[in-house]
Amino acid sequence: MLWQKNTVNPAFAKTSRKCPPFCIQPANLGPGVETIAELEMLDYLKRMSEGDDSIVVIDSRTPAWVAKGTIPGAINIPWTSLNPAKGADPISIGEILEERFNARNLEGLWDFRNARVLVMFCNGMWCGQSPNNIKNLLGFGYPADKIKWYRGGMQNWEILGLTTAKPAQE
Repeated sequence: MLWQKNTVNPAFAKTSRKCPPFCIQPANLGPGVETIAELEMLDYLKRMSEGDDSIVVIDSRTPAWVAKGTIPGAINIPWTSLNPAKGADPISIGEILEERFNARNLEGLWDFRNARVLVMFCNGMWCGQSPNNIKNLLGFGYPADKIKWYRGGMQNWEILGLTTAKPAQE
């Protein structure tokens, strides 16, 4: 079978990284944030493809990484876009929360009752980009039970030979 001829992408073949900045991420990013694996990710993707718009899969990597390929159906929201320490301003963050995540701003307070379930990933267990997005979202008050983290990220996705796609033009 053709798919059984997959090989490891050299970008993900390293078995160790210099820490910092590439430190192994914990399995649990915080109370209520669910860490998921490939079968759960595939289920979220299936539900989205069937029209469930209460879910959004987010590639938290920088655009240069995403351009190499991403999980089909994912949108790119780089980790710097939700990080005030990296220059993300409150207005831009608010636009993402409202337009992408379906949160509502009520005179300076956030209403997350109808906010989408966010399924976030980055390069894998060595990568801090989606953990950074998740920690910032929790700090903004986003409900932990509406955040899912695919810890294996692109490294595991590609090692398993799962389909990748070039990012959709937005």
